[in-house]
Amino acid sequence: MISGILQKLRTALAQDQNSRDFFGNIRWWQMVMLTSVGVTAVVWGMRELRFLQSWELKAYDQLLRSRPIEPPDSRLLLVKITEEDIARFKWPLSDVTINQLLAKLESYQPRVIGLNIYRPEQQNLAADINKNLIIATCLLSSQGRHEVAPPPNFPIDNIGYNDLIPDSQEDQIIRRGLLFAEPTDSSQCTTNFSFAALIAINYLEKQGIKIDFPNKHTFKIGNVIFPILKSNSGSYQGLDAAGYQILLNYRHPSHLAEEVTLTQVLKGEINPNLVKDHLVLIGTTAASVHPGIYTPYSASPEQPARMATVYIHAQIASQILSTVLDGKPLIWYWPNWAEVLWIWSWALLGSILGWQMRHPLLLLIAGGTTLAGLVGICAGLFLLSGWIPLIPPALALILSSVGMVVYTTYQTQQQTKLIILQVEQQQEAIAQLNILLNETAAPTQASILRDQHLHSVSAVSQLEKRTGDLLLGGRYQISKVLGSGGFGRTYLAKDTQRPGSPICVVKQLMPARRDPKFLQVARRLFNTEAEILEALGKHSQIPALLAYFEDNQEFYLVEEYISGHTLHEELPPVQGLQSESFVIEMLKGVLEVLAFVHEHRVIHRDIKPHNIIRSAKDNRLVLIDFGAVKLMQPQTSEQTELATVAIGTRGYAPPEQFAGHPRLSSDIYALGMMAIQAITGIVPQELQPDPETGNVMWRHLVEINEELAMILDKMVRYHFSDRYQSAAAVMQDLNRITEI
Repeated sequence: MISGILQKLRTALAQDQNSRDFFGNIRWWQMVMLTSVGVTAVVWGMRELRFLQSWELKAYDQLLRSRPIEPPDSRLLLVKITEEDIARFKWPLSDVTINQLLAKLESYQPRVIGLNIYRPEQQNLAADINKNLIIATCLLSSQGRHEVAPPPNFPIDNIGYNDLIPDSQEDQIIRRGLLFAEPTDSSQCTTNFSFAALIAINYLEKQGIKIDFPNKHTFKIGNVIFPILKSNSGSYQGLDAAGYQILLNYRHPSHLAEEVTLTQVLKGEINPNLVKDHLVLIGTTAASVHPGIYTPYSASPEQPARMATVYIHAQIASQILSTVLDGKPLIWYWPNWAEVLWIWSWALLGSILGWQMRHPLLLLIAGGTTLAGLVGICAGLFLLSGWIPLIPPALALILSSVGMVVYTTYQTQQQTKLIILQVEQQQEAIAQLNILLNETAAPTQASILRDQHLHSVSAVSQLEKRTGDLLLGGRYQISKVLGSGGFGRTYLAKDTQRPGSPICVVKQLMPARRDPKFLQVARRLFNTEAEILEALGKHSQIPALLAYFEDNQEFYLVEEYISGHTLHEELPPVQGLQSESFVIEMLKGVLEVLAFVHEHRVIHRDIKPHNIIRSAKDNRLVLIDFGAVKLMQPQTSEQTELATVAIGTRGYAPPEQFAGHPRLSSDIYALGMMAIQAITGIVPQELQPDPETGNVMWRHLVEINEELAMILDKMVRYHFSDRYQSAAAVMQDLNRITEI
């Protein structure tokens, strides 16, 4: 769907670089660009002000929880101090118990032991045990919390601080790990390394892998570079990025590492292979000692609301080991300029959707599908450890699409009001012309107001003799007379002031009289017709109005030239009977443009084969000759529609139109008669009505699919209220039988 919309955008840009749409002097693609840029600026501003950060972090948490579960880290062993252990050994654990635990673990030959328990008062920690094997901990001072000193008998190189940093005061969720920090001068906890980073680094150093700091913003372990978080990394804005921080790439809590209890170790109830050459972490999981902290998994119904701190340190250590030894990628993110382009691209897509899908229901369906695609893209990249914005582009998509729909609806309403005024002026001018003509002419001459489109060969040949060197408006060189009718003549011309002298069509309005009063009314009629065509001519199936002018009391419209032939040349009697598939495609082609015209509450009033051109370029059907358009006035209980001048072509125009009361369904009637002509070979003027119902009798003339016949019957019912009331309704039924 998205590729189809983009293809339509490219096609429209290629075909219509000089045309204007319903936004007046602003081309539709310019409005799409303006909307997308404006929405992007608004969304980015909201992001910079941190209005979206909490949503983005919640989306990050959901993406973490939605990932496939990895196998446990086989290099780690967690020794838990549970509520049952505390009930047995009391808290705080005695010096003897701690040293017994460390001695027992040492006998199993671990590579590193991390003791995640504060022991500042213990003077003989790890007595008679290799202290290089053990990493102890301390706690840095922080607002509202006292510092905890390290064990006094332990070397500072084997001490790591136990601090963890939550994201905000609102959610207190741990999403980052602080690996290195500078202690204060007055600090008792003088280590530069976090507990988790130090146990991982010691594990790797015993494998011959060293740590290095190439610059102040990067640290390197072995061949792996760890870029540190900055204040605006990823979806963070204004982050306190002091020290060296990384994003935590969590393993699933239920599949982090093997776990045993303090009691099991002291009783020798564990497999020694779980300890040998492993990184062993010791810490309490008892809520009575520490309630735990919030993580992205706190919102998961399968997980406890809080996680013990020993698990967080195990997550950080496992992430470092997996990155260095297994090649597991760190979570990456784009620079700001790439994120701006990402958000703008979705704002642009939303603007295109809003312009294309102007109906709220269609927009809801298309927008929902597109949002699902956005979520899928973000989730897919997150599986590759890529954290790209989700909430800002989703918001940009929604705001731009809704904003475009609101604006186009407003502009359509304004254009409709303008067309209402223009058509009213046109009808008034036609009525005045009719009165003026009747003042001096016989009543039968009123038929000149009906466009019969006479094609007299002799008359045309005489006009051609006069058009050889004729230059209208000092610009348009007439080359050929295309036709002549009751309202005027139509010429083929070259625009001498445009590069390449492109071909255009010049329509000349021919007033029946030349007196000033008559010319004044004719001028009004001409101007309103030009304005109506300009408003309606922003559709691929309506010729665009290029110019209109008055020259020597003659009135001229200049329109886009559509190379091709009229449907008159494809229908009987010029051609033979047409197939049902031809009829269906013809109906769909004309209904598409009729739906656009009727949206503006305008009735064409002269739908017939001569007024529909099949373009030789792309085979589309183009509706021409809007000199008879009329506004469809809304019906109310207080007023009725006034009769208008009867305009139309006999056989195609329905009864109410000749009675001066055309409806939108009048155009549908005319199109239905064209379809019947195509499939029966009988011109509409020769078809007889049913004397009882007034409906056209034609079914006995041809064998036809019953579904299609019912549609045509409903299109040409005698009474307008029995017909289809909209072009969209006809299209819906045609699509249904096409699918069948």
